[in-house]
Amino acid sequence: MQVNFKEGQQVKSGDLLAVIDPRPYQVALEQAQAAQFRDQASLRDAKLNYQRFKGLLQSSGAMSQQQVDTQQATVDQLDGTVRNDQAAVDNAKLNLVYCHITAPVSGRVGLRLVDPGNIVHATDTNAMFVITQLQPIAVLFTLPEDNLQTVSRRMANGTLEVDAFSRDDQTKLATGKLLTIDNQIDQTTGTGRLKAVFDNKDNALWPNQFVNARLLLETQKNSTTIPAAAIQRGPRGTYVFVVKPDNTVDVRDVTLGFTQDNVSVIASGIAPSDVVVTDGQDKLQQGSKIETRPAAPGTRQQNAGGSASGSSAGGSTARTGAQ
Repeated sequence: MQVNFKEGQQVKSGDLLAVIDPRPYQVALEQAQAAQFRDQASLRDAKLNYQRFKGLLQSSGAMSQQQVDTQQATVDQLDGTVRNDQAAVDNAKLNLVYCHITAPVSGRVGLRLVDPGNIVHATDTNAMFVITQLQPIAVLFTLPEDNLQTVSRRMANGTLEVDAFSRDDQTKLATGKLLTIDNQIDQTTGTGRLKAVFDNKDNALWPNQFVNARLLLETQKNSTTIPAAAIQRGPRGTYVFVVKPDNTVDVRDVTLGFTQDNVSVIASGIAPSDVVVTDGQDKLQQGSKIETRPAAPGTRQQNAGGSASGSSAGGSTARTGAQ
C-alpha cells in the first residue's frame, strides 16, 4: 500500500519503510474483540450464579453441593475461554504490527524491490528491500594458525589496530580495531578467521568489498634494517655480504629479527653504518673485489663483475605485523 523510502537512503532503526494492506487484519481484530466481549458477559453471569448457589447452600441448604461444584466448573471453563479470546486479540494486534514494516537496524537501503500495488506473501523468496549496516562495518580476514597465539597475547595487553588497504595494497582506506578471533581453525587452509570493526564515517568501505587487512602487533624503534634481498641462506645459516673500506666483501653471519614486506630487521651481526650487497651475490665469495656503481640519490650501491649492488644498513622504526 505504501513505500516510505528512497533507494540509497540512510534509515534509522524503527523508521517506517512500508505498509502492507492492514484491512483484513483489522477486521480479524474486531472479530476477536467481539468474541472476547461475548465470553466475558457469559463469565460474569456464571460468577453471579455461583455466588447465589453458594449463598443458598450456606444459608438454608436449598442448593446441593453438587450444583455449587458444577457452577464452579462452569466459571472456570468460561474463564479459560476468555483467556483464549485474549490470546486471539493479541495475535490479531500482532498481525497489524506486521503490516507496518520498520527498519530493524540503522543502515543504507539498497535498490527497491517492491512498489505500491505489488502483492507480497509471507512465503516469498525475494525480499521487499535490503538494509545494510555501514557504520560501523566489520572486516573479516584470515591469518596462519601459527600467528594466532601471538595475536591472542597482544590482544590481552590492549586493543590492536587494523588498517584496510585497497585491492592493489597501495591506498589506505580506513583504520579500525581488532574485535575478536574465531573459536576454531579451518583445517582445510590452516588459517583462523579474525574480525575487525571500522567506524567507516566516510563510507570508504562497502559490504563484500575486497580489502587487504594489516594487523599491527607492535612497533620496534631504532631497529637496524636492510633490504630483504641482501639476506642469504646456506649451510652456515643466515648471512650477508658486507663491503669493507678496501672495496672487498666480507661474509658476515647475522641474526634475523623478522621481515616485513621488502625490509628485514637485523637483531645482530651488522651495524647501521655497514654497506651490504643486495644483488649478484652468487658471483661473490670471501674477499671478492668490487667497484662502486652509480646509484639513485639517497642510496649506496656496490658492483661485483657488473652485477652486484649494495645498500647501507640503517636505523628505522619497524612495524611488526601480519597481513
